[in-house]
Amino acid sequence: MLLRHGETEWSKAGLHTGLTDIPLTARGEDLARGAGELVADYDFSLILTSPLQRARRTAELAGLHAEVDPLLVEWDYGGYEGRTTKDIREELGYNWTAFTHGVIRGDTPGETVEEVAARASRVLTRVLPAMAHGDVALVAHGHFLRILTAVYLRQAPRFGAQISLDAGSVSVLSFYREQPAILSWNYGRELPLAPSES
Repeated sequence: MLLRHGETEWSKAGLHTGLTDIPLTARGEDLARGAGELVADYDFSLILTSPLQRARRTAELAGLHAEVDPLLVEWDYGGYEGRTTKDIREELGYNWTAFTHGVIRGDTPGETVEEVAARASRVLTRVLPAMAHGDVALVAHGHFLRILTAVYLRQAPRFGAQISLDAGSVSVLSFYREQPAILSWNYGRELPLAPSES
């Protein structure tokens, strides 16, 4: 089970929020509580969360007693941290996306999509054996969880660009006839009206 953290001021504004550690909004806290209601019947054998406060607080409000795993942090956006896709595109003069064009060095070095996928693979190496003993919950971030899903489905990491994930949403990965499969995706209190900008 994947739980994207609740809304923050930056996610609400469509700002790339990688390693910047900012809190949930009041709505984000409500979304986290709602996610907790959705997952109340699961029998978790392992619950992991990103160390960033927006994920840890989401886990807490969802009623999940999570272990911090530093591999679950969001994509390091480097010099694009705190900026919108619109602003980056205006500066560059073309239809930039992190998935297609990558990021630049800033206060942090930034990561390639492949580096994020390598972290996701390490998480899955830990998670897959635990799935044999019960349900697993990962509380983390939009881009990271989209890339992790691509890796889980044995797709190229850039496949994550084709799946949107809203703040406070719950998704369920499973197996269907021995094949990795999506059981439920981007489920929350509200149906999305447009793709998430963060």
